[in-house]
Amino acid sequence: MTTKLFGSKVPRVEDQRFLRGQGRYVDDVLVGQRVLHAAVLRSPHAHARITDIDVSDVLDVEGVHLVWTHDDLTGPMAEPLPLLIPHPALVHGRTQYALAPEEVNYVGEAIAFVVAEDRYVAEDAVGRIKVSYEFLEPVVGIPAARAAQSRVHDDLADNVGARLEQENGDARAAIAAAPHTLTLDLTVERSACQPMEGRGTVARWDPDTSRLTVWTSTQTSTGVRGCVAAKLELDLGQVDVVTPDVGGGFGVKINHPWPEELLVPLAARTLGVPVKFTEDRREHFISSAHERGQEHHVEVGFDDKGRVLGLNVEFWHDHGAYTPYGLIVPIITSTQLLGPYKPANYRVVFESIYTNTVMVTPYRGAGRPQGCFVMERTMDAIAAALGKDRTEVRSVNFIQPDEFPYDQGLIFQDGRELEYDSGDYPASLEKLKQLVGWDEFPAFRAEMAAQGRRVGIGLACYVEGTGVGPYEGAHVHVETSGKVKVATGLTTQGQGHQTAFAQIVADTLGVPFEKVEVVTGDTRRMPYAVGTFASRAAVMSGSAIHLAALRAREKALRIAAEALEADEADLEIVDGVVRVKGTESQIDLGTVAVLSNPLRYAFDEASKAATQFSVGDPGKPPVAEDDEPGLEGRDFYSPERSTFASGMHAVIVETDPETAEISILKYAVVHDCGHLINPMIVEGQIHGGVAQGVGGALYERMVYDDAGQLLNASFMDFLMPYVTEVPTSIDIDHLETPSPLNPLGIKGAGEAGVIPSAAVFAAAIEDAEGIPVTAMPISPSELYDLRRQHESSGPEESA
Repeated sequence: MTTKLFGSKVPRVEDQRFLRGQGRYVDDVLVGQRVLHAAVLRSPHAHARITDIDVSDVLDVEGVHLVWTHDDLTGPMAEPLPLLIPHPALVHGRTQYALAPEEVNYVGEAIAFVVAEDRYVAEDAVGRIKVSYEFLEPVVGIPAARAAQSRVHDDLADNVGARLEQENGDARAAIAAAPHTLTLDLTVERSACQPMEGRGTVARWDPDTSRLTVWTSTQTSTGVRGCVAAKLELDLGQVDVVTPDVGGGFGVKINHPWPEELLVPLAARTLGVPVKFTEDRREHFISSAHERGQEHHVEVGFDDKGRVLGLNVEFWHDHGAYTPYGLIVPIITSTQLLGPYKPANYRVVFESIYTNTVMVTPYRGAGRPQGCFVMERTMDAIAAALGKDRTEVRSVNFIQPDEFPYDQGLIFQDGRELEYDSGDYPASLEKLKQLVGWDEFPAFRAEMAAQGRRVGIGLACYVEGTGVGPYEGAHVHVETSGKVKVATGLTTQGQGHQTAFAQIVADTLGVPFEKVEVVTGDTRRMPYAVGTFASRAAVMSGSAIHLAALRAREKALRIAAEALEADEADLEIVDGVVRVKGTESQIDLGTVAVLSNPLRYAFDEASKAATQFSVGDPGKPPVAEDDEPGLEGRDFYSPERSTFASGMHAVIVETDPETAEISILKYAVVHDCGHLINPMIVEGQIHGGVAQGVGGALYERMVYDDAGQLLNASFMDFLMPYVTEVPTSIDIDHLETPSPLNPLGIKGAGEAGVIPSAAVFAAAIEDAEGIPVTAMPISPSELYDLRRQHESSGPEESA
């Protein structure tokens, strides 16, 4: 009897292959075949005009096959790269070129492209290229960008790319009339993800078929396919994009096309030989994408209970030198800042500004960590001002379970209303208090103080919009062997899709889990897709796969009913066998697949059963007008709007009185992503997110000097947590409030673990130290300096 798999902790089928070193990444493609290698000359300056490029010393280097500058590009390849997500407020959007034509705007911008027999020759050739520059004043950091004494793009009046305001009610009037008010200035510094595998692209042109195959480490195979076809002036059907195993995405690989994703295919077609580009670690630091950097000014009015009557937030978002991903990150910050709360009046306005630094695109959390930090710091400040417990202030501001769906009166990142579909925030808070021992903490603090130890506790709440559209699709095909092949177009980079999606199909279709094989990110198998980002894979592709499996099931029952001379309502599918309930009459699903495809020619014993003298009614067409051959289902899922997951984190930290070292004593998470497909995978996502959040809260930042040079562009200088710095165990509890917006009642979970990290650590450190924490990340040295500042200037000036 088939066991229900949805909701079960099924071990990941991917893990054995990865643990045995059998993963296949972009750099493993075409191993053993002749492949040329590419290298890129990148700008060493943050802001400069290019006055001359001399490649003469490269042309005679043995092993060099091609050297390009912008002058060598023609047609669409010579135009700027696409602005992927236009927005009416982004009136001054700018994107870079595949190779810079006249001006460079950040250290790391691509200037020249070399293809050689191997990477060593290519890198040596890049070193021979001579570029002359006219230096321009760089703009580094939000204060400099706002001052606009220099401009990143001289055709603009200032450095503002966009200004967007949204308001629900009249926040400023409500604040003016409120019995209590506060103002806060809060900062989250720039950081970036560091996937084990950087960007990489391999391309092969087949002159016999005029087809281009591209393998690339991306989060959107179909997006890259569309860009490559447009820029190389190929028909979409001439381009296949395959995403093999991806060694980490975290958002940086949702941006596309990177210059190399266009230059490598163009070079492969030009030379008639496969070409490969593999990003090195320094290139990832200086030429991929960063995130996080924002400065916020908050004004809040509240009553005696701590209920927010008016909230007015202005913030400035550093989007770097270019805006290929539009305004998605600051829009998410501005809307998801509200979290699980319902301020009576809310106004938010942001400016997205240019600096001469690496461009900003989503990084796991995508604007939510900044918004959560701002809102949770505000809640803590209200509690401190009123002398109330921090959980009490949150409770009076929660949206209640009977208020769903709840419309926040704003427009979300997908252009749809910010309407929460389901949740139970009071229940989550009670679970969290129990997990972390909130009510017992004062006694624990006193016990630690008696030993000369300093501890603090913090909590943070968030809501995460997941499963954004426009759609995803799936194809489920039952083969004559009884195996089930599933294809969906979005990509996989560690989420366990091969397991979770197989669980859905096994349950829906009634087949053994072991017989289901899932393929993702291959445009040859599923040409219509969007991508993996915004915690959307389970909601979007999971729902599409479920619907496609239902179609396959319906067809299987119809064919089997005819073969078994039974009513469809009397049939069930168990362990891959269609049988008449309560009888021994049955037929294998593989045999049903044979019968689904009327044949003229028999090619094996099984296929004889589907030939023209074996099956079919001579009075009817072999394939009905409303049918098609094969036992398969194809469907798409397109939601009305996003579904909203939620969660709450709490942490107990210890701060060393002398060294200011920050240690994690306890970490607790309550998470609600609706129905869980595989609780073990969800918990793994939470563990990974918490670890990444620890890095973002306590260690990781991108440090630029005034000249726009990135000072810590290596793992020697860019600090990341080791296993010794992340919690050894995390207490996790789940709440399941199913979403009414999709057939499985699920919500996304991929980014949840990282969202509240800055907020929860700031709260705990502030609780331990008694010093306001208004900027993150905070390292031991910064905490040490904050203590000295607090001691010398007094509490008010320190704050």
